[in-house]
Amino acid sequence: MSAPAAGRRLRGFTGAGYDKQRGLLAQAAWFAALNLLFVKWWFPPRWRPALLRAFGARVGERVLIRHRVRVQWPWKLTVGDDVWIGEGAWLINLEPITIDSDVCVSQEAVLCTGSHQRHSPTFEFDNAPIRLERGAWVAARALVLRGVTVGAGAVVGAGAVAHRDLPPGAVHTAGGAR
Repeated sequence: MSAPAAGRRLRGFTGAGYDKQRGLLAQAAWFAALNLLFVKWWFPPRWRPALLRAFGARVGERVLIRHRVRVQWPWKLTVGDDVWIGEGAWLINLEPITIDSDVCVSQEAVLCTGSHQRHSPTFEFDNAPIRLERGAWVAARALVLRGVTVGAGAVVGAGAVAHRDLPPGAVHTAGGAR
């Protein structure tokens, strides 16, 4: 086992560096709405943007959000116009996620703003925002990690992991950048 893991003491974890920005009541209300309505197949897709707005998200026009989409904290989400978010996508926005207009986040894609400091003995947070610029596409089961900007018109291919910024027009596949 490497030195950082051998010295890890999770009992001392403080959660420093992570602000949920809302109290426990707002968090509980969102989790109830998320699990009782938002993710359900029978909840109309045209109502999902309105529900996100009710909890503080900034959501543009003509946004299509399919069922089983999970959003950690709607008040840390900004979505432009004409955005599609596919079934089962997961937006883990411990920090802000910004999705510009004309972006597609495909089925079961994950946008994860959270991580941990691997050298911290208590494994403290190392979170950073994500931005998807105009016309970007995060394909099925792709993963965009904390701190990444996916440039305008760039593609994170199916099953790929974007761990650093992609310039405009770039294509990043599971086999690497193209």
